Amino acid sequence: MAPRVLIADKLSPAAIEIFTARGVQADVKTGLSKDELLKIIGDYDGLAVRSATKADKDVIAAAKTLKVIGRAGIGVDNVDIPAATAAGVVVMNTPFGNSITTAEHAIAMMFALARQLPAADASTQAGKWEKNRFMGVELFGKTLGLIGAGNIGGIVADRANGLKMKVIAYDPFLSPERAVEIGVEKVELEDLLARAEVITLHTPLTDKTRNILSRENLAKTRKGVLIVNCARGGLVDEVALRELLDSGHVGGAGFDVFVEEPAKANPLFGSDKVVATPHLGASTVEAQENVALQVAEQMSDYLLTGAVSNALNSPSITADEAPKLKPFVALAEKLGALAGQMVDVGLKSIDIAYEGDVAGLNVKPMTAAALAGVLRPMLAEINMVSAPAVAKERGITLSESRQEQSPVYDNLMRITVTTQLGKRAFAGTLVGGSPRVVEVKGMELDAPFATAMLYVNNLDKPGFIGALGILLAEAGVNIATFNLGRTAAGEDAIALVGVDQAPDEALLAKVQALPHVKEARSLTF
Repeated sequence: MAPRVLIADKLSPAAIEIFTARGVQADVKTGLSKDELLKIIGDYDGLAVRSATKADKDVIAAAKTLKVIGRAGIGVDNVDIPAATAAGVVVMNTPFGNSITTAEHAIAMMFALARQLPAADASTQAGKWEKNRFMGVELFGKTLGLIGAGNIGGIVADRANGLKMKVIAYDPFLSPERAVEIGVEKVELEDLLARAEVITLHTPLTDKTRNILSRENLAKTRKGVLIVNCARGGLVDEVALRELLDSGHVGGAGFDVFVEEPAKANPLFGSDKVVATPHLGASTVEAQENVALQVAEQMSDYLLTGAVSNALNSPSITADEAPKLKPFVALAEKLGALAGQMVDVGLKSIDIAYEGDVAGLNVKPMTAAALAGVLRPMLAEINMVSAPAVAKERGITLSESRQEQSPVYDNLMRITVTTQLGKRAFAGTLVGGSPRVVEVKGMELDAPFATAMLYVNNLDKPGFIGALGILLAEAGVNIATFNLGRTAAGEDAIALVGVDQAPDEALLAKVQALPHVKEARSLTF
């Protein structure tokens, strides 16, 4: 029986043609309510969506035969990935199909703000002819600040350079070499806020980027700055931005995305200094054709052959390799996630060393999994397929090494990240098929990964463990595992604590304030 795919959002007719040509039955049923979707989703092997249909945990629970969800586009905010993973459903996206379209929309927003085009159009068509009211500014010679300089940000930089703008960029993953290549000056966020006359955002929404233009940061911008967000709602404090627009500190704002969508009401609406569009960044004929073709091809390949492309929750591994590589891929991703959560400044290079029997296996999926783990804390939507390309875009050097013998373990994997501040190394192995951390900062330990963990780097002094335990107990945080490493008595030490509840910022601050503590971090896996 041919696999069945439900196309729940409007896609290009080319997608249906590809499904049909490959032997996959595709049913188009758009505009379904949640109840309607719940009633029929159990009949399908695949679900193709854009951004309107919400594939939440209820939908996934009802989809008893569902094998794959394909997102025609990059953002997967409308898909419950943890629920899909738990149900064994592969979630795919098409990360590069609409990059040019989204970049062009940001450039269009810049021009619209600089010349007040929407307000001038409305005034003129109303017969007012207010020529003296609309005094615009030139983009020529202005300083454009990019927050995020990946694929889309790099395209915006290229277009802005063509307009003879001065382009500066804040991106922790942008290397100096890549900055030169795309024609931008790499700066820190504080410098960008102080210098930029136009600011555009090109970063995913993660815990680290949420409200990156907060009330505090918006207050640090230049008077008259123009702000464009065609990336993700939630990157900018909308209430604070409206206040600064009304006060005259911010000269204008162009928004294609909002905290709540569909945006029937929003703090920014009603200001003549705001240009708003209904999430049109990817809405061109060319982009929709591209992502439709890609999602149809990827879903067909998976349903018919088991091949996985651009999966956000599944490694790209052939059927023959899967049983042997799966535990090593899991180790690589978790070890990478540990390294990624320990990095706060720009990455220069990542080296992955394989020792023992693992060195004789196909390490490509492991390297991709490790790289995705390192980058995911800042780039939430990254996956094993896109991670190498994203790292290359940012000029991050990736290297591998193999050694057939390991001094202690049958198999050992070591990830070394180099940043502007130096190097950090993390090593792990498999014990009974389960990933474990065995080295951090050159200190040996043996710790299983937990969903939530607390990392503490301190001087090895008496009383530390007791003081830490008391703080966690007072906060109601239960300890599941407690593992220690140190260089020598009284010197550098680390603790990796598996906890049942993730420590909040207040608790982390208290841990950081303990005597002899150098660093405290909350980790999630």
